[in-house]
Amino acid sequence: MSDHHGTYTHGHHESVLRSHRWRTAENSAAYLIPRLRPGMRVLDVGCGPGTITADLAELVSPGGRVTAVDAADDVLGSAARLAAERGLDNVEFATADVHALDHPDDSFDVVHAHQVLQHVADPVRALREMRRVCRPGGIVAARDGDYHGFVWYPRLPELDEWMALYQRCARANGGEPDAGRRLLSWARQAGFTDVTATSTTWCHADDEERAYWGGMWADRVVKSAMAEQAVRDGYATAGDLRRLADGWRAWAASPDGWFSLLHGEIVCVA
Repeated sequence: MSDHHGTYTHGHHESVLRSHRWRTAENSAAYLIPRLRPGMRVLDVGCGPGTITADLAELVSPGGRVTAVDAADDVLGSAARLAAERGLDNVEFATADVHALDHPDDSFDVVHAHQVLQHVADPVRALREMRRVCRPGGIVAARDGDYHGFVWYPRLPELDEWMALYQRCARANGGEPDAGRRLLSWARQAGFTDVTATSTTWCHADDEERAYWGGMWADRVVKSAMAEQAVRDGYATAGDLRRLADGWRAWAASPDGWFSLLHGEIVCVA
């Protein structure tokens, strides 16, 4: 087992945050939106730069409040600035470990986590902790990618290599990159009996979307924490990573380029 157990594989390089800032409640939490009501108390776990958080705060207004937490203190400042820019006064931010949340039992109506459980050391324990701070009858909701459920065209060998490298890095860090398909199982292990499991996709297929997704990964594969880990631990050379980046740029430049990302979702009644 790696000493990096539970480490966040992506890190917080600008190229990573670029993709996080693209996320909204509409494109990342649509399965949850119909269950939100004004006046609700929401805990947003792993909020990152806060784009989904800000949307959730608007959706539970008036009268509702969002507490947003992340393990990385350095991203919370940008999240707080975004909330201020959007004129939101019903959000508070704090650092937290999802395995041991600093909140009393039954504190929230909704506990939400997007792209979190794939990275944590113990996703079942994390879900139990999310359940603890959720009131009886409240909602615990999670959405996670499933990397082996990603499909793309053209089938460039560099992207196949990227997938294998990402899987290796994530698993060495104690994560589960194919988390989406496991969410229902983890929820049942955590003690939930009323669970609705669904899936949705992101799809990048037009010129603008290919430029965003391919350009972002071309940067991430050479500049992010994953890139540093791959070279440090001998999984790839810097030259290998540059070649993978070229593959991403070639995919983005293809007018036939298409990329679909599978995500699993769960809505659990506490």
